[in-house]
Amino acid sequence: MPQAVDDFLSKNAARYEDELCELLRIPSVSADSKFKADVRRAAEWVAGQFRNLGLTTEVCETAGHPIVYAEHCRAPGAPTVLVYGHYDVQPPDPLDLWTTPPFEPTRRDGNLYARGATDDKGQMFTHVKSVEAWIKTVGKLPVNVKYLIEGEEEVGSEHLDGFIRDNAAKLKCDVCVISDTSQFGPGSPAITYGLRGISYFELKLQGPDRDLHSGVFGGAVANPANALAKMLAALIDDEGRVQVPGFYDDVAPLSDRERKQFADLAYDEAEFMQAIGVDALRGETGFTNIERRWARPTCDVNGLTSGYQGEGAKTVLPAKASAKFSFRLVPKQDPEKLKSSLQQFLLQRCPTGIKMELIAYHGAPGVVVPLESPYMSAAVRAVEHGFGRKPVFIREGGSIPVVSTFHDLLGVDTLLLGWGLNDDNTHSPNEKFHLADFHRGIKSSAALWEELGKLKH
Repeated sequence: MPQAVDDFLSKNAARYEDELCELLRIPSVSADSKFKADVRRAAEWVAGQFRNLGLTTEVCETAGHPIVYAEHCRAPGAPTVLVYGHYDVQPPDPLDLWTTPPFEPTRRDGNLYARGATDDKGQMFTHVKSVEAWIKTVGKLPVNVKYLIEGEEEVGSEHLDGFIRDNAAKLKCDVCVISDTSQFGPGSPAITYGLRGISYFELKLQGPDRDLHSGVFGGAVANPANALAKMLAALIDDEGRVQVPGFYDDVAPLSDRERKQFADLAYDEAEFMQAIGVDALRGETGFTNIERRWARPTCDVNGLTSGYQGEGAKTVLPAKASAKFSFRLVPKQDPEKLKSSLQQFLLQRCPTGIKMELIAYHGAPGVVVPLESPYMSAAVRAVEHGFGRKPVFIREGGSIPVVSTFHDLLGVDTLLLGWGLNDDNTHSPNEKFHLADFHRGIKSSAALWEELGKLKH
């Protein structure tokens, strides 16, 4: 990479942090309608960054929040890279657990604390500043770069697939890049080559038409809360295996190579438990903790609601009970197939006297990206330049549905280059981004443009 680019990055490091703080101060919470104007303000802010660099830029309207598109395609014969990211963030609740306010970015102990710091404003922003360094020093990029930055990732990206389908020609590229994942650990950069999918549901049970006195009516009518507990408990057995019929039919077993690759990673189970505050681990029998989290399907309850929740006691037999729960899926599992089987499984266990409704929310299949490609090799060299050591290859348990969309609609694979850390508290209070990794990410991104530019189109 040209020395001038490296020097520019070092000289402007403080400015990059200040600019990121500007974006982090915008409460772009896509899930809450009262922040709608702030979500748009964030979109316009991101678009302004691209316009200031001379990129062709559009703020594209959808039926929901806008999508920001920008491009710098002035390298004939060089590969074209599509960078995806999102400017929306999770709700900051519970606010009382934040050490400092979520939308007042605060530097502390080498970290920058704010909602969206690592998920995904900070990580996305690295790919903006790296392009700036090339344009301001060399005057051009060694590759063609397109940006697709959306504002609905945290609410299921409802309008993204349609936008990609309708604009496939505009978005045509050779490879995609996403930074919305994590390193393997502090000082251990990683390239993520596999993600689990997801299938998210809400189960609603209705018993009597109102809450009843549990002493007068208990034992006479079905209790929705009791029924809900039994139905949820039936989903998983004592060996950690999901009991929905057909759930494992399409699950591909882990190869010996992958199991060895995972086992060879510098992983300390005791440190993992300490980091999340537990004294024991549980999961599917016959698999290591890493294998369970990265490459095995699971089912987890995400929320429960029923009956009296206030202070003290109130002896009610609740009229309603509901739960939100999700399945993490591995490649080849079909969310639609699961939905049909799950519906029958729960109906068979719903007691008489209770009405059941199963609502299916967003779903996406899992994905595995081939390790043997020139784009992956280029990414390895770029990350090594930015972090000073070669990255390891990992899979992750989270879901990024757009990776499958890019593969299906654009016919390209995605480089998942994560600059964050597992303890960055994404979706939780006190979210942070390690500032040294923020700058290493920018440097890696700048090197990536050069490494990809060496490849023949």
